[in-house]
Amino acid sequence: MALYLATRTGSAVSREAAAVRACASAIVASTERSIALFGAKSAVIDRIHELAAECEADGWDGDDGVALAQDVVDRAVSFIRALPDDAPLPEVAPEPDGSISFDWTAARTRMFSVSVGATNRLAYAWIDGTDRGHAVARFDGDMVPARVLGGIRELMNGRAAALRVA
Repeated sequence: MALYLATRTGSAVSREAAAVRACASAIVASTERSIALFGAKSAVIDRIHELAAECEADGWDGDDGVALAQDVVDRAVSFIRALPDDAPLPEVAPEPDGSISFDWTAARTRMFSVSVGATNRLAYAWIDGTDRGHAVARFDGDMVPARVLGGIRELMNGRAAALRVA
C-alpha cells in the first residue's frame, strides 16, 4: 500500500521525485498485471483500462456518451486497489456521463452499484428485495468508505442490508 502512495503526484517536484514516482508506478503496474501477485483485482483493473480504450472519445455509445477521462480511470483503479482482499469484486461498465460503474449482483432483486466519476464523491445505490436506496460518500483514494463496503458485503453475503443514508 505504501508503494501506491509513491505513485501519486505530491508536492515534491524535483527530478529525483519524478524518478521515484516513475519507478514506483512501473513496479505497481507490473505487480497488478500478475494474478499470482495481485490476485483477481488485476482482472478488474485490466477491464477498467479496456473500457478506457473503448470509450476514449465522446459518442462512444453511438449517442452522447462522454469519453472516460484519465482522472476517472485513475480513481476507479484506486477504488479497486482500496477494496480489501476478501471483498467480492464487481462487474465494471462505462456510464454515459463519463463515470465508471461497479456493480455487485447477488440476485435479480439484490444489487449494489457504485459510480466513480471525476470528483472524490462516490454515488451508490442498492436494491435488496423491496428495500432500496441511494446515497453519496467521500472517497479519499485510499480506503473504501465503511458504509459502502458494509453495504456490498451485507448484500453479497445474503444478509438483509442495513443500509442507511447518513
